[in-house]
Amino acid sequence: MVATPKLDRIDINILAQLQNNCRISNVELAEAVGLSPSPCLSRVKRLEKAGFIISFNAKLNLSKLVEHITVFTEVTLNGHRQNDFVKFEAEIRKYDALQECHLVSGGYDYLLKFLAPNVAKYQEMMEGILDRNIGMEKYFSYIVIKTIIQRDNIPLKYLIDE
Repeated sequence: MVATPKLDRIDINILAQLQNNCRISNVELAEAVGLSPSPCLSRVKRLEKAGFIISFNAKLNLSKLVEHITVFTEVTLNGHRQNDFVKFEAEIRKYDALQECHLVSGGYDYLLKFLAPNVAKYQEMMEGILDRNIGMEKYFSYIVIKTIIQRDNIPLKYLIDE
């Protein structure tokens, strides 16, 4: 088993810079983090190999592409044995409209985030999920009216204590 390398402040700065602009050139990245290009590129490759960087993606402005709604859905399962959770998680992964799925503590079991073209399509999908009998006892839907804050970057300097 390969040990996960310990991150230093330069590694964290590299990750933060790449989050802000994944198209930054290696020369620009090296300058931003105070390294020469060769060691900077080596660090980026090491961070990728260690699994700290999983992909380089474009952030899309969905509202410019298509009309849509965002829906948060609380799900409570019928049963609470391990196989109930495994069954639900395996089946819910099959829905492309599902953006996030979180097992949570509290008054329900899962918090899901869906994107749909409209309320009717969301409801049609939910009825299909219920028909598949994947263990849902009940669900509550919350349609997003307005997104106030949506942060895509992980706040590394806040989360990682050096």
